[in-house]
Amino acid sequence: MTDSSPLPPVRLHPEAELARDALSTPLLSRAARLARWAGPDTRVDAGGGLVEEQLPEAAEALGLSGDEAAAYASEAWRVAVDTGLVEIVDEEAGTVAAGEDLALLTGGAPHDVLGVWLGALETVLADASVPDLDDIVGAMEAGGEVDLSELDWDPEAESEFLDGVLANLYLLTVTEDGPGEGPVPLPALAASMIVPSDMGEPTNDVLEQVSDAMMRLDDQFRLLEPVGLVEYQPVDEALMADTDEEPAAPVDDTDVSRYGMVRLTPLGLYGLRARLLDAGFEAPAVGDLADKGADALLDGTAGFPPAAAQAETEQWLARREPLAATRELLAAAKGLDAGAPLRRLRCQQALSLVGTEAEPALRAVLDDPELGGLARVWLTERGASDVPAPSEDLVFWLTVDTVAAQLAAEGNSDELRGLVEGLAQQHSGFFTAAWRVDHPATADVLEAMGRLHPDKRVAKEARKAAFKARSQHGS
Repeated sequence: MTDSSPLPPVRLHPEAELARDALSTPLLSRAARLARWAGPDTRVDAGGGLVEEQLPEAAEALGLSGDEAAAYASEAWRVAVDTGLVEIVDEEAGTVAAGEDLALLTGGAPHDVLGVWLGALETVLADASVPDLDDIVGAMEAGGEVDLSELDWDPEAESEFLDGVLANLYLLTVTEDGPGEGPVPLPALAASMIVPSDMGEPTNDVLEQVSDAMMRLDDQFRLLEPVGLVEYQPVDEALMADTDEEPAAPVDDTDVSRYGMVRLTPLGLYGLRARLLDAGFEAPAVGDLADKGADALLDGTAGFPPAAAQAETEQWLARREPLAATRELLAAAKGLDAGAPLRRLRCQQALSLVGTEAEPALRAVLDDPELGGLARVWLTERGASDVPAPSEDLVFWLTVDTVAAQLAAEGNSDELRGLVEGLAQQHSGFFTAAWRVDHPATADVLEAMGRLHPDKRVAKEARKAAFKARSQHGS
């Protein structure tokens, strides 16, 4: 993924709802409870962590017990310090006090709460990129110091790998033909980072790398679930058991869910989008254009998938009076630049959502050479009376404009191929007349028809017409 092309738009839940989700995540709620628990007798070490003898008391304050209780309490404390819920008053004495940001969790706006949660997310992501502490302790015991090369750990590469995995998970989630809110199998996510796109059958070496990545991601997603980024079904422990041991129960090798399943939560979508924006990606969200002008709406939704474009347009229309919105859309749809055909297509799609109150605005542009065609279509579809028949010139101009818009929106799609075949079939003399159409995209449209039409004779006619169009316009 590069930061030069925009990502598909994401549909985010309202910030108030996301803030409630953030407050209820196990990790942030524990961090807040520890921040309120801390008092004059609380002491931290040189790194800001709770001193070891106070960890049992902190775990008890959180209602935690068992072997992992102290580790969970330590993690929650670190998040409290990193997010400003706790402030270190005196580093030498190791004393602390409630931080200014603690009040935001109860008295701040939803955006403030989400800001604190994003800080907690960064802490957990940093922790998830660190190798198993047992390996570090082992290395220190063996040589007295940590040699990162012996651990086979590159902090920057590890962080970039996790960022890449999360970016791919985000992309899969927001893509309209992806799994959406459904879970993604862990093997597919690992393979998206390891297997080259042009590789047919993965080699054994590549498959081994995918398997290693899955095990790494299994550990990381277990860490990321308590902060509310993902919902995760871990890899089945039986898969990691000694192969010489007899399994306790029959194993179904075809059940992909046994290899781990992960999905982004609504809060996770919000968090990853915020990180992608910070990293320089263009990551639009549905609703971003609702308060902007019609020109921004038509240009902004030009590259949106159909469902997202409609959702964005519905929000834009909901904030405006129908007749005024229609006039604004029509004005923004005009133009002879390269992007104009697609703007008019988006305008037509937007106007399909508007009721009969818009009729005066459509009738006002019936004589407009650029808008008269779509106005007639709109009026006719609504059964309006006295709609003047279009001239032949207008029909051909609208046809070229429509194909140019479809080319810009979808490229050489099956739908466009069907449209091209239908045009050539319905109008026997189509290419004889089409090359004369005074539209900036005429030659490009005819060339595309030559590429797309399956009949070689018709395709040749289209290419000849394209040549004539270019000659006529001197291009």
